[in-house]
Amino acid sequence: MESQILMTPNTSAPSAPQFDFNAWMQEQLQRTEQSLSLWVGVNAPADLGEAMRYAVLDGGKRLRPLLVLAAAQAVQGLPDAAMRAGCAVELIHAYSLVHDDMPCMDNDVLRRGKPTVHVQFGEARALLAGDALQALAFELLTPADDMVPPAIQAKLCRVLAQAAGAQGMAGGQAIDLASVGKALDEQQLRRMHSLKTGALLEASVAMGVACAAVTPPVQQALSRYATALGVAFQVVDDVLDVIADAATLGKTPGKDAANDKPTFVSLMGLDGARSYANVLLQQALQALDDSDLPDVRALSALAHMVVSRSH
Repeated sequence: MESQILMTPNTSAPSAPQFDFNAWMQEQLQRTEQSLSLWVGVNAPADLGEAMRYAVLDGGKRLRPLLVLAAAQAVQGLPDAAMRAGCAVELIHAYSLVHDDMPCMDNDVLRRGKPTVHVQFGEARALLAGDALQALAFELLTPADDMVPPAIQAKLCRVLAQAAGAQGMAGGQAIDLASVGKALDEQQLRRMHSLKTGALLEASVAMGVACAAVTPPVQQALSRYATALGVAFQVVDDVLDVIADAATLGKTPGKDAANDKPTFVSLMGLDGARSYANVLLQQALQALDDSDLPDVRALSALAHMVVSRSH
């Protein structure tokens, strides 16, 4: 996360200041880490909290919380609701990684540069830690006080539940498991990843937008941005699985090819996949322009970061 992107704002004012994306990102990451540390695994019994915190803290790009916070900022949404939403979507992401890494799924031993949760704590505790993280996500979205209006709470819960369930992440993982060794065309591959990976990224933007009242055209434009970004993320992920080593990637490289899983690289070739990622980046940026929002610099910089990342 060492990006140093400087962006000029989406305005014609000649004297407008530059946008220091790195400074913005570091501030948001610090706030997110503080919130996660405060909320995750506190008072959980029988060392369950330790496994939960191991799964969430001190690792990960935090792309999903950053997308929530950037989208909320773009639409001038409620900051407290946005932080809770960002942490909630990160907990869903973390729980999915815990379960995906287990022997019954991808059977991986390395995640974020350290042993996976089931290797560190055993399969039973890893399963419970994932379950607890999923439940905690929705607890964060429904605080007992009036910090987040009930209507926004309900909308956030619905968006996240849909993205995580059978019509989202879980459904995409099911397709992934059923597709091993099969030849998928681009449309089938896109559908699988739009559910498995894209749904949660799209939900991150939608949850940020849900922290404010916006017009349908703005909502539609940001939805198109999120869709393009979600596919681009997976395309780059497939490229990195081929070209990056374990130390850089933080997880076991080459697993897709070893397991005969269909990828954008296997479908398009390495150069074709890289070119496709740049096409998707331009689609995402065009959607931001179409939103006519006065300040989408953070969302724009995040799109650039997704496509140019090395891990």
